[in-house]
Amino acid sequence: MLELGGETLILTHDMMAQGTHFRADADLADVAWKLVAVNLSDLAAKGAQPLGVLLGYSLGDGDARFVDGLGEALAAFDVPLLGGDTVRAAGPRSFGLTAIGRATHIPVPDRRKAQPGETVWITGVLGRAMLGFEGREEYVKAFARPMPLLAEGAALAPQVGAMMDVSDGLLLDCWRMASASGVTIALDSMAAPVADPARRDDCIRWGDDYELLFTLPAGTASPVPATPIGNIVPPSDYPLNIDGTDVATPKGLGYSH
Repeated sequence: MLELGGETLILTHDMMAQGTHFRADADLADVAWKLVAVNLSDLAAKGAQPLGVLLGYSLGDGDARFVDGLGEALAAFDVPLLGGDTVRAAGPRSFGLTAIGRATHIPVPDRRKAQPGETVWITGVLGRAMLGFEGREEYVKAFARPMPLLAEGAALAPQVGAMMDVSDGLLLDCWRMASASGVTIALDSMAAPVADPARRDDCIRWGDDYELLFTLPAGTASPVPATPIGNIVPPSDYPLNIDGTDVATPKGLGYSH
């Protein structure tokens, strides 16, 4: 966050690397869209309104497709490209984007502000990106072209205790929120909405969903479509309790960079 005049600015930077975040044969139009979307998702988790982006671009094959996808994303989210830099280098390519937003509510939502007694909520349906990555036709777009929940984040900002987006899997991001807040999340894994109930465990660990994970005071209805999946309880030796079982380590809970 950056205080500037009477405004609070939110700045975030994320990168995508070939072979890690996208396949070598990926359509670079989809890569460009996703690069914009994942950064705007970070702004959504702060309830911020996007003001513009800066692009770090690695030149190579498929540049025209990247430009096409970038233009589509910027138009779809009504965000201007403010500048950036290009470079040509050997080896796998990587792209970086900095997104700048304006806070719509003060205090700005934070993953560190969950309090005992609050209810834990999740937007959307988890596992769609995983199934899209695996080739399920109805979910391919969920993986290739995720949608940042900007309107939802702004609507939630005045009411939430804590909020963050789910990029690395529900379980791991619940661990992170609880750890940052110094509380324990008691999670009901069966309450989480998933795209494939037969693969529920995979759906809540795989990630790339970019849904919003947030807390509200007990008894408060969510102002956006969302599902209650647990509660914030007083801190114990374990940040996360899943279905009555304490979790001792975040290892294996989701995608670890």
